[in-house]
Amino acid sequence: MKSRKIYRIEAVRQPAGKTKRTVRKQLNADALIQLMREDFQKIPDHRAGNAKISLDDALMSALAMFQLKDPSLLAVDKRRREEPENLHTIWGITDIPCDSQMRDILDPLELFSLRAPFRSAFRQLQRGKDFEKMAFLDGHYLLSGDGTGFYSSEKVSSDYCMGKKNNNGNTLYYQQMYAAAFVHPDHKEVIPVFPEMITRKDGAKKNDSERNAARRFYEQFRREHPLLQVIVVEDGLSSNGPHVRDLQKLDLHFILGAKPGDHQFLFDRMDEAVEFGQATEFQYTDADEPEKIHYFRFINQVPLNQSHQDLLVNFLEYWQVDKHGKTTKFSWITDLPITRENAVDIMRAGRARWKIENETFNTLKNQGYNLGHNYGLGEKNLSAVFAILMMLAFLLDQIQQMSCWLFQEALQKSETKRYLWEGIRAFFYNYRVDSMETILRAIAHGFERRELKECCS
Repeated sequence: MKSRKIYRIEAVRQPAGKTKRTVRKQLNADALIQLMREDFQKIPDHRAGNAKISLDDALMSALAMFQLKDPSLLAVDKRRREEPENLHTIWGITDIPCDSQMRDILDPLELFSLRAPFRSAFRQLQRGKDFEKMAFLDGHYLLSGDGTGFYSSEKVSSDYCMGKKNNNGNTLYYQQMYAAAFVHPDHKEVIPVFPEMITRKDGAKKNDSERNAARRFYEQFRREHPLLQVIVVEDGLSSNGPHVRDLQKLDLHFILGAKPGDHQFLFDRMDEAVEFGQATEFQYTDADEPEKIHYFRFINQVPLNQSHQDLLVNFLEYWQVDKHGKTTKFSWITDLPITRENAVDIMRAGRARWKIENETFNTLKNQGYNLGHNYGLGEKNLSAVFAILMMLAFLLDQIQQMSCWLFQEALQKSETKRYLWEGIRAFFYNYRVDSMETILRAIAHGFERRELKECCS
């Protein structure tokens, strides 16, 4: 057996001339982890009372896996066998399940039971007044939503998978989710909320759809946040009569993409309004990029399409021309009255829709969270449970990125998130620590150590 030296961090050095600065009481990693554990402990465990590993230990072990950005359950199992101490101290896990135990415990879990941790984390962000930074357009919050996949295979499926024929003639089995996050045009951070699964329901013969999942998502969202002033921003597939009416019933404002191929009726109405002088048109030059010109034209209270003549929307077209003469066009429908004064902000809000793709899905897929990687399908809900816990870990990271100066300094020192995750994992392997705060302080400011023991691995 190869031995390695294990050290304990004794003290963390502070930058020269600075006293030790405290982290915010409820908006730091350790407080958020404890908050998650308290919610997990409230979830009913329907297993036998003599179960060796508690449900909250299994959930915290899975959450730790995603917070540490481990690539597989095997990596977690290796950590359980070789370096379990920090899982005990930081995540408060008493009994760490092996990979097969984790699958067996989490597979039958009802997904709705995981909603509470998202609400709890969000409340802390609201209480700390940090969520107010996300307000845009007269105090409203932009909620950008879209569908994305989290499981696919031609070989392994369950009754909850949807299926479609590939070009090679094989059936692709897959699961998706409709996910949404609060976004702001001027902030990198996004605040995800509990997603809605797009999977085949118990006993269903037909595939689920993104449209149905979106309806369920917004109904649940409104129940949990009945008074929050929200503007939903989505792509052109959402600009249809049934979805618009669903949003109106829930008192949710909207800015939805519109494309000529799907909304020719609207574009024809715009052309007619321009011809008769009934549309508002203006342009301006970008002060930061004088060679870029922005063009706007809009009309209010026009029918959505021929099938929904009674459903009136407001229609905004925008295009920009850069110094090379390249033209980029966008267009949206909205229930917000469009004026010269707010047209630019509506445009910026509409374009912020991309943050669900870039700052959310791309981050989850390419910056260590491993969205789309198969952690396990299970017979019922395992893959969906893992997707939700991955999103929860992402939420905790985003809250810290927005609200915790220590996380921000550790990230700045690491330069990239991938390097930050690598640094955190390295501390888990080499040191015994009492908190995530200790690790972040060590990464941000350096540390002192003493040899603890000789360890075989």
